[in-house]
Amino acid sequence: MTRIIENLAEVSSKYDALFVDLWGCVHDGVTAFPQAVQALQAFRAQGGKVVLVTNSPKPRAGVATQLDDFGVARDSWDTIASSGDSARAAMFRGVVGKKVHFMGEWQRDEGFFEPIHVVENPVNIEIVPLDQAEGIVCCGPEYPLADPDVNRPTFLYAKQKGMKLLCANPDIVVDRGDVREWCAGALARLYTEMGGESLYFGKPHPPIYDLARRRLSELGMLPADSRILAIGDGLHTDIQGAQGEDIDSLYITGGLARDITKTTQHPDDNALNAYLQKEMINPTYAIGQLR
Repeated sequence: MTRIIENLAEVSSKYDALFVDLWGCVHDGVTAFPQAVQALQAFRAQGGKVVLVTNSPKPRAGVATQLDDFGVARDSWDTIASSGDSARAAMFRGVVGKKVHFMGEWQRDEGFFEPIHVVENPVNIEIVPLDQAEGIVCCGPEYPLADPDVNRPTFLYAKQKGMKLLCANPDIVVDRGDVREWCAGALARLYTEMGGESLYFGKPHPPIYDLARRRLSELGMLPADSRILAIGDGLHTDIQGAQGEDIDSLYITGGLARDITKTTQHPDDNALNAYLQKEMINPTYAIGQLR
């Protein structure tokens, strides 16, 4: 049974490290959540380590810059593990070929193609039109408000050519302020449904958790899994991923699922349990907002 808690401090003494989601948990894509930032600062002040584990397709330096823009204090986190870094490493190993077709917003996503130094003998990636490509690199929709179905002609051609799609962000949707936007995960899901092969590197898939543990190791800490708590508002990303890694989780119900869990200050107990039973996912704890 998932336990509803009042604040992070109620359970934080059980953990040495946090794997913390960003969008919907620490910020809303526009500005920081002050109470969330304060909760993370308090955890670090007691000696805990905070790894921001995000499905952003950006390299970690780009994520850090974005957090500064949103007003997320630097002393609220220690390091970052991004889906973008995990996926970039795979791309430069050649998992979708050397000639790739890019899907995304170039101004936002060009950092994805910056050289990487953790891969020995990286392949030279060339961005080409679809009819010249060996595979697809998907950082997200070019137009995040457009129905993913507009990509069906592209995907039909790619599937017929046997192309693999590298998904740099497995999230299906995010809320930017009050506006819900589609993410790369929605496109990858469509491609898979059409019979194509999609490769995932963010939550809930293992590569990003391996990266998060390496980031902890770089800080001189490698706690037992029982001493790590994952926090996030994505039931099928943050919480399912934590469940697969056998680590405890804190579900932020006031994010993507605020309506279905009837969350105001706290989630409605009956609505939350009905939703979790339907989805067959069991977070350790739940809270309306991180605080």
